[in-house]
Amino acid sequence: MIYAQTNVLLTEQVMTGLRREAEALTALARDGGTRTIDRAIAERSEPRGVQLYFLADGRGVRLAGNLVNVPTEVGADPRGGVFRYVAPPRVDAQQGVDAGTRLAVAIPVPVGPDRRLIVGRDVEDQRAFADKVRRIFLVGFGGLAVAGLVGGFMVSRLVVRRIEDINSAARSIMAGDLARRITTGGNGDEIDGLAQNLNRMLDRIEQLMGGLREVSDNIAHDLKTPLNRLRNRAEAALRENGGAGGYRQGLERVIEEADELIKTFNALLLIARLEAGAVEENMEVFDSGALVRDVAELYEPVTEEAGLSLRIDATGGPQIKANRQLIGQAVANLIDNAIKYGVRNGGVIGVQVVTGPDGLDISVSDQGPGIAPEDRERAVKRFVRLERSRTKPGTGLGLSLVTAVARLHGGTVRLEDNGPGLKVVVSLPKRLYSE
Repeated sequence: MIYAQTNVLLTEQVMTGLRREAEALTALARDGGTRTIDRAIAERSEPRGVQLYFLADGRGVRLAGNLVNVPTEVGADPRGGVFRYVAPPRVDAQQGVDAGTRLAVAIPVPVGPDRRLIVGRDVEDQRAFADKVRRIFLVGFGGLAVAGLVGGFMVSRLVVRRIEDINSAARSIMAGDLARRITTGGNGDEIDGLAQNLNRMLDRIEQLMGGLREVSDNIAHDLKTPLNRLRNRAEAALRENGGAGGYRQGLERVIEEADELIKTFNALLLIARLEAGAVEENMEVFDSGALVRDVAELYEPVTEEAGLSLRIDATGGPQIKANRQLIGQAVANLIDNAIKYGVRNGGVIGVQVVTGPDGLDISVSDQGPGIAPEDRERAVKRFVRLERSRTKPGTGLGLSLVTAVARLHGGTVRLEDNGPGLKVVVSLPKRLYSE
């Protein structure tokens, strides 16, 4: 393409010059006659010039010009033609003696009925220049092609090797090595991004598997006790000879233990549904402050019986669109925990609703032993019960359920020091506000 464009451009420049020369000679012949044109051609014809002329009379006899013979390739067609001619030897400073045929283009020029004039130009140098451009292009293109092939091969080998690294890591992970990770090249390309995303996915899977193992261990530990207690009470009822009344009392105890187990499994199912987003469609608009206040007031008799006082500050809560039942259950779980672990005889449980620029904070605080900072992350996991709480009744699912409810609504749960005691803050995003 470059060679062809260069050749066309050079040829067009030459033909433009020849047409201008022809127009000038035609005007000279028209104004001065045959003698004037004969003299002009004789003066312009240089033996080794690049401008070529051939002037003959009506019979074809050569009269003037530096072309010996009329080029047969140039007829009466005004577009002219390309031909080769025998040029006198030339001395070039770099190439030495240049002799032989050379390439030229020429056009016929009408100068009268008894004269035949052909004007041409030597284009051998232009052809040599165009050939040089073609050679440079071929060499450059060939070099680029070779470099492209080599570079493409190297890049493909690099990509294949990195894909093989991913496959190798995948095979190890499928074999059970969940701690294996995909190495990254460190250059931040798309494959690095893929490896990082896969590693994050593997981290999440490992975290879930660890959580599953922890839940399994905790289930074995925490559900074993109520099951044993259920069995022991059934055996005790069988051993006692208390008649119908004794059997009835034993069965009532068994039913109580069974109800606690059912509550535990219901809580597990609810948490699973929350984490799967299966209850998100039950959203409705309600007054958040009124809901928190109503739930807290239900626990006033229980707190008084435990020797605790309940302080409620839930005025001014915004209207939100959320799952009313789940928000209420989360608040109830927090108050129930505060009653269990709060200080008896004079302790205070605080329930508060705070509207901030980023959303809504619902907090429940107590003055109990609290939770150490290093244990707070574990405390919100399922079936996790800290050592100091194992003597208290419960399943270890309360904070897990609260966390699942908050996540369902796009919120978070924070455990803070109440000095003394624990303060649990449920933060709900501002997007839940009802306009």
